[in-house]
Amino acid sequence: MARGLVFLGVLLAALALGATAHTADAQAPVVLRIVFPEGFSARQMTDRVAEVRRIAIRKRGVTPQLSGESYRAAVARAAAPVAFRGQLKRRSIEGFLFPSLYEFTATTPASQLVSNQIAEFERVWSTIDLRRARTKHLTPYDVLIIASMVERETAAPEERKLVSAVIYNRLKQGMPLGIDATLRYGLGIQGTRPLTRSHLRSNSPYNTRRFKGLPPTPIGNPGLASMRAAAAPAAVDYLYYVRKPHSIRHFFTADEAEFCRKAREYGYSC
Repeated sequence: MARGLVFLGVLLAALALGATAHTADAQAPVVLRIVFPEGFSARQMTDRVAEVRRIAIRKRGVTPQLSGESYRAAVARAAAPVAFRGQLKRRSIEGFLFPSLYEFTATTPASQLVSNQIAEFERVWSTIDLRRARTKHLTPYDVLIIASMVERETAAPEERKLVSAVIYNRLKQGMPLGIDATLRYGLGIQGTRPLTRSHLRSNSPYNTRRFKGLPPTPIGNPGLASMRAAAAPAAVDYLYYVRKPHSIRHFFTADEAEFCRKAREYGYSC
């Protein structure tokens, strides 16, 4: 009889634990996910947050605290990593919002997501070897700016170090970089819209056709591969590149005349 009572007590305890575990599972917060592609700017990330929130409401029945507006405000309030603050030309955390997959719940504030992105940037950046860049008198922030341009200018992975080399070589020779992606960023012009003559005459500091040197901030948030390419460009003398027709690849050359011949052959002006 005593043995039966002990068994009954153990059984009731197990059932109680099971019920508690079931209740905890039922109350566990829904885990949501957001993916920021490499090269996305803070503006594009804000749009992605708003889009994911709408999907969470419509398909998951969850209304996140996180929204496009709160994310934009959190980005505006956030500070760059301490190691970079003395190098910034203007207050901005563009470039420090590492693009990756992040998880959040309905109660996750935008400040936490931004903090997670900056922390992930610092973790990844700590693996970048900056010795080559230092020999060229480039700061870590300069390298990050170059990485953001490499990310925007390349679709073929093997071209990252080549585009990086063109940027390094043009900086060394005092040539304007002539990268239209920087002007598009500065003026907020999407890549599908053509640049007009008035755009190209813009006084924006991001107009690298008119102004020599690097733009004042990164033009997006690069991934690891572009960071590595920006820190260690290919050992080539290229100064020009032009996209091949119906291709994601470019033709590279150190000769301006050859560049113009290829550009006209591909249907571009020069």
